Amino acid sequence: MVEERITDGRRIAELLASELDGREDGTLASVRVTDADRDVEPTADGSRAYDVTLSDERIAQVFVHEDRARLEFEVGQDVAAETGSELELRVRPKATQPPRTLVFVESGAAVKRATDVVQAVNRSL
Repeated sequence: MVEERITDGRRIAELLASELDGREDGTLASVRVTDADRDVEPTADGSRAYDVTLSDERIAQVFVHEDRARLEFEVGQDVAAETGSELELRVRPKATQPPRTLVFVESGAAVKRATDVVQAVNRSL
């Protein structure tokens, strides 16, 4: 049986939100998806879909593109970059003030690895 690869940015972001909100174990127990824009439409530059918070502090934002989602980490940037690279996700720094780390989630199959990045950042805080 051949499964179709999920490459729709909005659907990838939905899967990531389900994974983050649905797990009540370990380091994800205090991670929440907040301030979700349920009507978000993908754009080439990425539209903000929701925030990822830890104990009421935003640690990342999720943006949707037409063919991927991206996590934009505001804290734990070095950990996000290192872990994302180790898990073979595309990562890059964003030269803003304060700096951020972008982690790209390019398929539904990459959602578990993106969740692992969130867990690593959570453990580092």
